[in-house]
Amino acid sequence: QVQMVESGGDSVQAGESLRLSCTSSFLTLNREAMGWFRQPPGKEREWVAFINAWGDETYYTDAVKGRFTISLEGAKNTLYLQMNDLLPDDTAMYYCASRVRHDGRFDDPINFGHWGPGTRVTVSP
Repeated sequence: QVQMVESGGDSVQAGESLRLSCTSSFLTLNREAMGWFRQPPGKEREWVAFINAWGDETYYTDAVKGRFTISLEGAKNTLYLQMNDLLPDDTAMYYCASRVRHDGRFDDPINFGHWGPGTRVTVSP
């Protein structure tokens, strides 16, 4: 039933970098608008980054702008989130999902589906 699988999460120190990956056995990701979301401990799930179905438009929440990069490699059917200069506030469970309501906001999790189980990122001071 799980449509996406995230990987690459780890425990790191502030200032270090990680690259998260997301793949699907059921969807062709370069035909999908895709998003990365995260849920910090004790908080609600929040939007992080978005890439459109054409792969030529990307958007980021202000908290990660300039540090994170979303990209998609079609040949490997893999979505990436490159995370540089990590901060303790980046600590969260990270999820990928495809946009299923194309007339809805791309920064609202309710407009996405096929969620993966998540990968954990912990950033120590």
